[in-house]
Amino acid sequence: MRLTKLKLAGFKSFVDPTMVALPGQLVGVVGPNGCGKSNIMDAVRWVLGESKASELRGESMQDVIFNGSSNRKPVSRASVELIFDNSLGRAMGQWSQYAELSVKRVLTRSGQSDYLINNIKVRRKDITDLFLGTGLGPRAYAIIGQGMISRIIEAKPDELRVFLEEAAGVTRYKERRKETEGRLADTRENLLRVEDIRLELAGQMERLEAQAAVARQYHQLNDELTLKQQVLWVLRRNEAKAEQQRFAMEIERAGTDLEGQTAALRDIEAQLEASREAHFAASDGVHQAQSDLFAVNADVARLETEIRHQRESGVQLESRLAQLEGEQQHWQEQAERLDMDEERWRELQLVAEGRQEQAQMKLEARQERLPMAEEAQAAAQEALNQQRAEMAKVEQALQVEQTHRSHAERTLQSIAQRRDRMEQERESLADPDTSELDLKTEELAEQQERLIALQDKLGAAQGELPQLEARRRELLEEVQAAVKDVADVRARRAALEQLQERVQSGGKVGEWLRRHGLESRTPLWKRLEVDAGWEDAVEAVLRERLNAVSLEDPVALAALVDDKPAGKLTLLLSGAAEAPAGGLLGRIRCHEPALAGVLADWLHGIDCVDSMEAALQRRASLAPGQLLVTREGHLLSRHSLTLFAPDSAEHGLLERQREIEALAAALDDKQLAVETAQARLAEVEERIAAGQSDSQNLRRRTQEQQDRIHTLQMEVMRQNQILERIRERHAQIEQAAAELAAEEEVEQERLFIADEAIAQQRENLDALHARFAGVRARLEEADRALREEREALANVEREHREAQFSLREAEGKLAEVANNRVMSQRQLQRIADDLAQCRQTRENLQVEILEPKLQEALEQRVLREQALAAQREAMENATQALRQLEEQRLKIEQGLNPMRDRVGELRLKEQAAALNVEQLTAQLLEAGANEEVLAEQAQAFAGTKASSLQSSIGSLQKAILELGAVNLAALEELESATQRKQFLDDQAEDLNTAMETLENAIRRIDKETRDLLQATYDTVNRHFGELFPTLFGGGEARLVMTGDEILDAGVQITAQPPGKKNATIHLLSGGEKALTAIALVFAMFQLNPAPFCLLDEVDAPLDDSNTERFAEMVKRMSANTQFLFISHNKIAMEMAQQLVGVTMQESGVSRIVEVDIAEALRMREQVAA
Repeated sequence: MRLTKLKLAGFKSFVDPTMVALPGQLVGVVGPNGCGKSNIMDAVRWVLGESKASELRGESMQDVIFNGSSNRKPVSRASVELIFDNSLGRAMGQWSQYAELSVKRVLTRSGQSDYLINNIKVRRKDITDLFLGTGLGPRAYAIIGQGMISRIIEAKPDELRVFLEEAAGVTRYKERRKETEGRLADTRENLLRVEDIRLELAGQMERLEAQAAVARQYHQLNDELTLKQQVLWVLRRNEAKAEQQRFAMEIERAGTDLEGQTAALRDIEAQLEASREAHFAASDGVHQAQSDLFAVNADVARLETEIRHQRESGVQLESRLAQLEGEQQHWQEQAERLDMDEERWRELQLVAEGRQEQAQMKLEARQERLPMAEEAQAAAQEALNQQRAEMAKVEQALQVEQTHRSHAERTLQSIAQRRDRMEQERESLADPDTSELDLKTEELAEQQERLIALQDKLGAAQGELPQLEARRRELLEEVQAAVKDVADVRARRAALEQLQERVQSGGKVGEWLRRHGLESRTPLWKRLEVDAGWEDAVEAVLRERLNAVSLEDPVALAALVDDKPAGKLTLLLSGAAEAPAGGLLGRIRCHEPALAGVLADWLHGIDCVDSMEAALQRRASLAPGQLLVTREGHLLSRHSLTLFAPDSAEHGLLERQREIEALAAALDDKQLAVETAQARLAEVEERIAAGQSDSQNLRRRTQEQQDRIHTLQMEVMRQNQILERIRERHAQIEQAAAELAAEEEVEQERLFIADEAIAQQRENLDALHARFAGVRARLEEADRALREEREALANVEREHREAQFSLREAEGKLAEVANNRVMSQRQLQRIADDLAQCRQTRENLQVEILEPKLQEALEQRVLREQALAAQREAMENATQALRQLEEQRLKIEQGLNPMRDRVGELRLKEQAAALNVEQLTAQLLEAGANEEVLAEQAQAFAGTKASSLQSSIGSLQKAILELGAVNLAALEELESATQRKQFLDDQAEDLNTAMETLENAIRRIDKETRDLLQATYDTVNRHFGELFPTLFGGGEARLVMTGDEILDAGVQITAQPPGKKNATIHLLSGGEKALTAIALVFAMFQLNPAPFCLLDEVDAPLDDSNTERFAEMVKRMSANTQFLFISHNKIAMEMAQQLVGVTMQESGVSRIVEVDIAEALRMREQVAA
C-alpha cells in the first residue's frame, strides 16, 4: 500500500478542509516553528487509532478539535482521512479486493468517535488489524516523532522487543495467541461448570425417573378419565342438541301455523277493508243511478207533456200548462220534503258523528290498554321464564351438591382404603439396622485419618521440593559460573599458548629450524622458571637467547654454521656445570643440569636491584663488566644505562609462560570446582527426583485413598439414604395418616354441608315450584285479560266502523238530498222554463220535433232503471260480503291465542335445551377438548349409555386418588434433564476437543512465532550491524537478547561508534543516539518495509556529515518505502521530491503550500532556455 492523499478538517490548527497530495516517494514538510507541521504527524497517528491524548501532545482527546482563534470560532468536529493505493492488493483480509483504501476517523465534541474504511463504519480493532505486521500503528516504528528517537534508544528491553515483534509481523500472532488463551481459559472454566452440572444432574435424574413412572400412570388414568368425561359430555350435549332441534322444529311448525293464521287474518282484514271500500263505492253508485233516473224521468215526463201539448189543441196545451204548474207545485213540495229529509239526515249525521267520536275514544282507550295488557302478559311470561331459569339453576345446584356428596362419599371410601394400605405398609416396614452403617462410618473415619496422614506427608514432600529446587538453581548457577570460569581459563590459556607458539614458530629462524629438524626442540624460555616480577629483567638480559634450543651432536655444528639462519639464533651445547648462586641467576630456577653452566656464563656479573634508585646508588661500586638489572629490565653499568623497551614479538614470553603455568594449575582447580559443583548438583537433582517420585507416589496413594474414601462416603451416603428413606417413609406415613384424618374430617364436613345444601336446595326448589304455579296462574290471567282486551278492541273497532258507516251513509243521504234539491231547483227552473216554452209552444207547436226526443228519453230511462237495479244489487252483495268477512276475522282472531301459547311453551323448552348445550359446550371448552378428535374417539363408545360411562369415570377417579401426591412435571423435567444431559455430554466432548484444538493452536502459534521472531532477530541484527557502520563511517553495533526464551526475552542495543569502547549506549551523545536509532529503524525497514514512514525532525541532532549519510540512506530506502519527513535542515530538504510547506499567515490556522521539485526544475530550465 502507498499513501497518496491526506485529508484534514478541523484537526488541531487545520480548521479548513485541507488535502495534501503525496505523489512522490520522498515528501518533505517544511515551515517555521509553530506553524503546525507536527500536527500532520499527529493526524496520521490519530487516524491509525491513537487513544492516549498525551501521545498527541494534549490533555484530552477533545484537544485535537480546533478550539478557535482570535478570528475563528471553535468547530464541532475533527476528521482525518488517509487515501492508500492498494492496486497490488497488499491490504489484509477483506480489504485486499479494493484498489483504493480510505481510512478515516471522525471525532465530535460530544465525544463520539467513528472509524471508517471506504466509508464503512468499523471498529478501532479493525483499523489495527488492517495494519498489523506492517510497521504502521499509533506507536509503531514507522512513525518517528519528536523525542521518539531517544525513547527507542532508552527503551527497556521489553519495550524494544515490541518494535522487533512489529518488524517480524508477529503482533497478529500474539493477538491470536492472546485470544486463543482467553478462549482456552473460558473453555476450561466452562468444562468445570459442565462437569459439576453433569454430576448434579445425574442425581436429579434418578429421583425424576421414579416420579416420572407415577406421573405416567397418572397421565394414563387422567387421559382416560378426561376422554370418558368429555365423551359423556358430548353424549349429553348430543341429546340436548337433539331435544333442541326437535323443539326448534316444533316451534318452526307452530310458528308456521301461527304465521299462516296471522297471514290469513291480515288477508281477511285486507279483504274487509277492500269490501268496505266496495260497499262505499256501491252506495255512491246507487245514489248516482237514482239521480240519473230522476233526471231521465223528468226528461220523459217533459217530452211526453210537450208532445201531448203539441198533439192536442191549445186546450191540451193549457192542460199542460196546468200540469206544469202541478208539477211545479209537486217539485216545490218535493223541495220542502228534501228540506225535511236534509234536517233529518243532519240529525242522523250528528248522531253518527257522536257515535264515531265515542267509538274512536273507546278505540283509543282500548288501543292504549292493549299494550299494557301485552306488557303485563310479557312480564308474566318473563316472570315465568325467570322462575323456570331459577328452578333450572336450583336443580343444577342440587345436582352439583349431590355430585359433591357423591364425591365426598367416594373420597371417604378412598381415604379408608388408603388408611388400610398405609397401615399395611407401616407394618411391612422393618426397623432400620444401623450396625452396617456404624461399621462403614468407623471405616470411613479411619480412612480419612490415613488420608490426612498422607496429605501431611505429601505437603511435607512438596514443601521440601521448592527449597531443593531453589538449591538446584543456585547450584546450577554455580556450575554454570564454574563452567564459564573453566571456559575463560581455557580460552585464556589457549590464547597465550597460541601466542607463544606463534612467537616460537613464526620468527625469522623458524624456517631454518624446520629445515634442520630442530623445530621440535623445546626453547629455553619453556625450560626456565623465573620469580614473579623479574620476567622483564631476564628478557632484557637474555633477549633472543631465550629462544635457544639444545644441540646434542657437536659434529653437526659445522654443517649448521655453513647454513646461516635469517636471524640471531643460539644453540645450547651439552655439558653440565654447577650454577653459582646470587645475582639474576638466583631469580631463575632450572631443573636441567645441562642448562646451569650456560646460564652461569650468560648471567655472570649481573646483579638484581628492585629499583632504579637503588641501582644508581650502587653504580659507583660496580666492577668492570658488572651490570645491574631492575625489575623493569633496565641495565646499568659503571658508565652506561640501557633502557628496556618491549620492542619485539618475543616480549612477555616468560610472563606469558608463567601465566600459562598458573592457568594450568587454576584450570585444575576450576575443573575440580566444576566437578564438585556438578556432584552437589547431581545430589540435589537426585533428591529432587526422589522427592518428586515420593510426591507422585504420595499423590497417587492420596488419590487412591480419596477414591476409597469417596467409595465409602457413597456407601455411607447410600446407607444413610436408605435409613433416611425409611425414616422419611415412616414420617410420610404418619404425616399422610394425619393428612388423611384431616382430609376425612374435611370430607365429612363437606358431606354434612352437601346434605344441608341438598335439603336447602330442595326447599328452595319446592318454594320455586309454588311460586312457579302462582306465576303460571298470573300468566294465564294475563293471557285471559289480553284476549279480552283484544276482543273488546275488536268490538270497539267494529262499532267504530259501523259509526263510520252510519256517518258516511248520513253524509251520502245529505249529498243525495243536496243533489235532489239541486235537481228540484232544476226541475222548478225547468218547469218555469217549460211554462214559458209551453206558452211559447202553444204559440208555435212542434210535435214532430218532440216525439224523437221523447223516444230517446224513454230508452234512456229504461237504461237508468236497469243501472239503478244493478247498483242496488251490487250494494247488497257488498254488504253481505262485508258481513261474512267480519265473521271470518273474528273466528281467526279467536284461534290465534292458543297457537301463540303453544309457541311460547315450545320456545321455553327449546331455551332450556340450548342452555344445557351451552353448559356442556363450556365444560368441553374449559377442558380444552378437540371436538374433531373427540368425535372420532366417541365412535368407540357408540351404544354406550351415559350411566355406564359415569360409573367408569367414578372408578378412574378412585384410581387416581389412590396414587396419592403426583409430581405432574416429572415427565417434562425428566425429558428436559435427559436432553440437557445429552447436551452437556456433547458440550463436554466439544469442550475437550476445543481445548485440545486450542492447545495445539497455541503450540503451533508459539512455534511459528519463535521461528519467525528468531529469523527476524537474526536478520535485523545483521542489517543493524551493516547499517551502523554506514551511517557512522565505522564502528560496530548489535542487538543482544536478555533471556534464553525468545518469546519473552528483552532486547538490548550495543553500539560502539568508531574509536569508542563505551560499555553502554547511554554514554553516547544525542546525535550518536539518534543515528543509532535511525540505523535500527532502517534495519527493521529492510526486513519489513512499512508502506510509508513518518520522520518528525529526526535529523535535528545530526551534524552536516551525518545528515548527508542519513539523507543518502533515506534515498536508497525510498525505493521500497514512501517517506514523509519534517525537517529544518537544508541538506535533508534537498533530497525531497516534493515539498509541502505549512504556513500560518492567519493566527492559529495552518495552510498548505505544495511544491513539486521536479516540476520546478523543469520550469526553471524552460525559463533559462
